[in-house]
Amino acid sequence: MEPAQLDRLLLAVQELSMAPDLPGVQQVVRTAARELADCDGATFVLRDGGQCFYADEDAIAPLWKGHRFPLEACISGWAMLNKQHVVIPDIYLDDRIPHEAYRPTFVRSLVMMPVRSLDPIAAIGAYWAEDRTATDTEITLLQGLANATSVALDKLAVHDQLASAVALREATHHLASTDELTGLWNRRGFFEQSRVRWTPGTEAAVGFVDLDGLKVVNDSDGHSAGDALIRRLANTLSTALRETDVVARLGGDEFAVLAPGLSPDDLHARLAAAVGRRASVGTAAVTDIGLLPDALLEADAQMYAAKRRLLTSRSA
Repeated sequence: MEPAQLDRLLLAVQELSMAPDLPGVQQVVRTAARELADCDGATFVLRDGGQCFYADEDAIAPLWKGHRFPLEACISGWAMLNKQHVVIPDIYLDDRIPHEAYRPTFVRSLVMMPVRSLDPIAAIGAYWAEDRTATDTEITLLQGLANATSVALDKLAVHDQLASAVALREATHHLASTDELTGLWNRRGFFEQSRVRWTPGTEAAVGFVDLDGLKVVNDSDGHSAGDALIRRLANTLSTALRETDVVARLGGDEFAVLAPGLSPDDLHARLAAAVGRRASVGTAAVTDIGLLPDALLEADAQMYAAKRRLLTSRSA
């Protein structure tokens, strides 16, 4: 270990001891990790219940700052669950890596170091843009940084602080992601939850549901009656579908559903049986989460085609 590397680690230890709050710790960790490992990017990941929260990063290009992933779905979660660091020279040769999440990034190799070996509460990641095996010295330096970070977090009584911050953040986020009238996810919540529940390589279907006759009810009986009609349909959809499905009100009389593991025909049959003649239904296949907006448009088109056929049959 070079004297300059040891000096940098000691500086980070001192900075962590003086960090006044969690953001201060994050800033020290992200900067020190990148310099100590001589890497192209570094992240600081907090364990938040059953999820990994990518709290901060210092990198040549954006990674996942502000995002959450299930512990079992990312390498930082693996490191925390297994209570050991992991060195991966080529991420595309390791089954523990969610390859689709990494393809848009520069990352080719990495080290992930848990913070606190007995009961990990965080992880520090170092990433390189080329295939590379981290040296023993780099691993030792990152371990030293992780140890100092653990002490700093304990000193701040970070558990209480983090619990309060997470509760406030989750409450605010929930309000921004749910529909006030029905309690379902709104458009933003639909796409966020769909990304969380998406498993690459599996079958999924998206459904578009349009409530029939809402305008007539609003005009004849008032908007309170129309709101009641919308809430009844929302309750019907929530009851008829599975806990793993994402059900949302996109706005007005339009609803959307993502059903992992179902084909479009299976989802259509479930929705049609649930809504009966109260609504029109269209479905489409989802092959990639990035194509979800396109699949939703296709389901919307299928719904309108079904509505036109019904109107034609009634007028015949």
